[in-house]
Amino acid sequence: MGLYPQAAFLLMGDRGLLLELGDEISFEVNEKVRRITLAIRSEAIDGIVEIIPTYRSLLILYNPLILSLGALKERIRRLEEGLQQARFPDPKLTKIPVAYGGFFGPDLEEVAKYHQISTEEVIQLHCSKPYFIYMIGFMPGFPYMGELPEALATPRLKTPRLSVPAGSVGIAQRQTGIYSMESPGGWQILGRTPVRLFDPEKERPALLQMGDLVQFFRISEKEFEEWQM
Repeated sequence: MGLYPQAAFLLMGDRGLLLELGDEISFEVNEKVRRITLAIRSEAIDGIVEIIPTYRSLLILYNPLILSLGALKERIRRLEEGLQQARFPDPKLTKIPVAYGGFFGPDLEEVAKYHQISTEEVIQLHCSKPYFIYMIGFMPGFPYMGELPEALATPRLKTPRLSVPAGSVGIAQRQTGIYSMESPGGWQILGRTPVRLFDPEKERPALLQMGDLVQFFRISEKEFEEWQM
């Protein structure tokens, strides 16, 4: 079905409302998620505590003592009707350096073997295009991006690692992402970036934002070390 004609409302406890906007991961569905997120934030509706957008849905946490469920649904329906008239910002492109393979990319060779290509071809494919940030999630600042070239689509690890270093750049199916902090994880790790993706002391803690673009480019291990100085 793809994009729903109207958002479907699902209750999440006594102070959460989930808006499902489609039944598949697609640019069209995600665009509506972003549009309605921007519209809600611009309205600054009293009683809404937090908005959490994802690939195809949006979770609204609200205070029922200030904003009733009925009033919230009514406001959302009105906003949904005028989404196409809302200003939509152009995506920002961020270029991210990556040291591929070796110590930084323990799965690069296995990914190459899986596709029966060279490690150089894997790197070239991964750097061949800008990726769209569908959502930020899993951990603060972690970008879910797509889509990888079909020739690079790779399953997750059968056994997740207990610890993946911050800055690790991985792939899973047709997604690519960057671990913003050390964490367990099951993505295939191709390399690592010296760029810090999340800094809680900054006004905008996350470097990357939903709806923007990322272009990877290759650096050497020496450049990686110099970048961190």
